[in-house]
Amino acid sequence: MDTTSERENNIPNLSGAYNQLNVYDWLADIPLPTNQQAFNIVEIKFKGGRKDFYINPEKTPLKQTDIVIVEAVGGYDVGHVSLTGELVRLQLKKHNIQTKDVIKKIYRKASPADIKKWKTAKDLESKTMYKARILAKDLNVKMKICDVDYQGDNTKATFYYTADKRVDFRELLPVMAATFHIKIVMRQISLLEEAARLGGVGTCGREFCHSTWLTDFNTRSTMFRKNQGKQWSEFKCCLIKDWGNKKSSLKANNVNAIKTLKGIALLQKTDIEKQMMWFSYPNEADLIPIKIARVKEIQTLINEGMILKDLKEEVETIIEEKALDNVFGYVNVVGQDSITRFDKKGRNKFKKRS
Repeated sequence: MDTTSERENNIPNLSGAYNQLNVYDWLADIPLPTNQQAFNIVEIKFKGGRKDFYINPEKTPLKQTDIVIVEAVGGYDVGHVSLTGELVRLQLKKHNIQTKDVIKKIYRKASPADIKKWKTAKDLESKTMYKARILAKDLNVKMKICDVDYQGDNTKATFYYTADKRVDFRELLPVMAATFHIKIVMRQISLLEEAARLGGVGTCGREFCHSTWLTDFNTRSTMFRKNQGKQWSEFKCCLIKDWGNKKSSLKANNVNAIKTLKGIALLQKTDIEKQMMWFSYPNEADLIPIKIARVKEIQTLINEGMILKDLKEEVETIIEEKALDNVFGYVNVVGQDSITRFDKKGRNKFKKRS
């Protein structure tokens, strides 16, 4: 979606690349009614998928991917136009934002000088991030700086970081301010938000869902924050349940046999979904189903010197799901009729005729 001027000037394109925040403007080629004026609020996109709404007071003709100068705290910022027209009204409604609450303005389209200054600021981001990581490590600050976003006027930078606990910046901020000579804003984000900003490839071989189409980060994978740095536990967004953690927990138990007074019951199979384990005694065909939680309790009792008399006393009742014979009007009639039913009818008709 980048324009020719952007390619020639090597301008960072913030509106390309498919992600969860892209919106297709299907009303772009449809003219407005005669007496209706164009909606004067525009949606602007910045680095990392950040979006905001701005008033277009001068009613400057804008289209997607246009680079504009917008109002910011203590200066101005530069961003791409991501959406215009009536769809912006729907976006405001989606985010529960009233039209009167949008007060920030679009100043103008970016000039070549503005674009050059903006590009210079963006080129400093990677160097600033690595330098900030070194400063944080020297001061023993327990956090990870994962991204830096410079404001378009090169006067302020937002540092995005992840951390397990609350971070004390009293020593770090003065050192960073003296090193970079800009206004610094520290913003903590979650591991899933970090994946959305930076992207990456998951265990499935595709891009992280959090950086492409997924917008709701309240998934089951957020429950497994102890295993940080493991894509299997943090970014398994395409599954309802995290089987990897369950498998690892089963391996940690290392239960292959249970000793009883009757004998040693050996593990035959494990069902992770039902949280069941099946045991059997040697020379016996009967399987003994036991809940995994109960197996852990039995193992604890054995370690304390207590031995069960017979493992069959711990048998759990398993309720199997019955197949539905009639689903949406479909009836399973297999085996209810004879294969030769038509032959019999044919013979009867032939006898009547004869």
